[in-house]
Amino acid sequence: MFVEVIATSVEDAKRAERGGADRLELITGILEGGLTPSWGLVEAVVKAVSIPVNVMVRPHSQTFCYTQDDLYVMREDVRVIREIGAAGIVIGMLTDEKQLDLKGLERLLAEADGLDVTFHRAFDEASDQLEAARTILRYPQIRHILTSGGQKSALEGAACIAELVQLTAHTQLSILAGSGLSLENVKGLVDKTGVSEIHFGTGVREDGQALKYVDVQKVQALKNVFQR
Repeated sequence: MFVEVIATSVEDAKRAERGGADRLELITGILEGGLTPSWGLVEAVVKAVSIPVNVMVRPHSQTFCYTQDDLYVMREDVRVIREIGAAGIVIGMLTDEKQLDLKGLERLLAEADGLDVTFHRAFDEASDQLEAARTILRYPQIRHILTSGGQKSALEGAACIAELVQLTAHTQLSILAGSGLSLENVKGLVDKTGVSEIHFGTGVREDGQALKYVDVQKVQALKNVFQR
């Protein structure tokens, strides 16, 4: 099982790697669902760990509908993230009608040459997740969709996640299930949906608190769930 862990600091990143995480999602603003971290933090984390670092590109938490000014900032962030040497970016944008913002998406992808791209949980606010996934399949640069199946938690969205896994089988896209997962429920979610990638934030932090550090032992325990 491929495990992605949220990191908000260099210490988080080191702990997640020690625990056996396969990839990091580097963010700031964890209580806002993740925002773009500083360039200094991106560089420090890339230098500190050997596992892939995918960086959130989200300038604010007001909406997933972005202005031209927002998109300019986001494209500049993508450029710098690529030049620093991060493995990938985590992006997502919608129109006011809850459709994918393809013009905005294409603007960022044009700057993301060679980067691993995840479409983040803006996907869950789209009006139709299966239609959105079919659209994303047209963009070979996008390799992952982070989703809770259009629901508050991945457990509630399990049926949709299972459909998405079937839809994207034998394509470049992997479904990355996240939100509301714990050491106790993740195996059941994987069994129900068939996902091969899982995304953890608070579930592998000290005391289950978003603003505390990643817990090395919890990451190890998560990896061990799938080695029994």
